[in-house]
Amino acid sequence: METRDQLTITTRDDFPLAVQVSGPPEAPALLLLQGQANSHEWWDELRSAFEPQFRTITFDYRGTGGSRGELTELSTASFAADAAEALDHLGITRAAVYGTSMGGRIAQMLALDFPDRVAALVLGCTTPGGPKSVKRPREVGQSLARLRGRDHTQYLFSLFYTPNWAVSPRYSKLLGDDTMTTVESAAHLRISAGHNAWERLPEIAAPTLIVHGDDDLMNPVENANLLHERIPDSRVLICPGGRHGFFEEFAEVVTPEIIDFLHDVT
Repeated sequence: METRDQLTITTRDDFPLAVQVSGPPEAPALLLLQGQANSHEWWDELRSAFEPQFRTITFDYRGTGGSRGELTELSTASFAADAAEALDHLGITRAAVYGTSMGGRIAQMLALDFPDRVAALVLGCTTPGGPKSVKRPREVGQSLARLRGRDHTQYLFSLFYTPNWAVSPRYSKLLGDDTMTTVESAAHLRISAGHNAWERLPEIAAPTLIVHGDDDLMNPVENANLLHERIPDSRVLICPGGRHGFFEEFAEVVTPEIIDFLHDVT
C-alpha cells in the first residue's frame, strides 16, 4: 500500500481540516468523498485500488475524524468549499471526484460551484435531493430513528450489505464515525437532508458516471435514474443486488469500471 501523508489545513473560517494524501505525486488527482457522519476511514478498504494510478485525496468532514471544532451553519455546498480548499492547499487545480452517499451530494455541489476544478465526476448511491427525489421507504427511516445500540448497528449493516457479505459489522468502515458527538451527528443529518441540487444539475459540465445498487433501501436506485436524466451526457452503471455499500461489497466489479471511466474521460 502507498504511504499516506496526513496533514491539517486551516480553512477560510479558521477551522482545522485533516487531509490524507496517497499515491504518486505526479499522477492525476482523485478526490474521494465519503458518506454522512463518516471520516476518511470510509475509504480504507477501497483506496488502495486507486493509489497506483491516482494521487488520492481524502479529508475528514467537519465533526469527524481529525476535523473537530465548533460547527456553525453547514451544507453540502459548504463542505464542497472545504474540498476546494483542500485541493488549493495541495496545489491541485483539477481533480476527478468520486463521492458516495452524502459524498455524492457534496460532489454535485463541487461540480456546480467549482466547475473548473472537477475533471470528472462519479456519483455513487446518491440523490439530487429536494422534493423531486425518491425518499427511502418510511419504515426504513423509522427503524433507523428508533433502534439503538447493537440493534441499530445490525440494521444499518443490513442496509449496506447483502447476507452474502461475510465481514462482521465491527470491521465495517461504512457505519459511522463512533467518535462523533450527538451534536455532530445531528449536524450531518441536517446537511444531508438539506441538499437540493435539482434545478442546477443540468449545469454540470464534467463527464459524469452514476453508480448505484438496485437493492438500495437507504437511497433508492430511482435516484440514479433521476440524476442521469438531469445531468447532460451522463452514464449509468447499476449493480444488480447491490445495497447501499455495493461499491465495497462488489468492489471487484465496480472499481475497475470507475477507473476505466476516469481513464476514458480525463
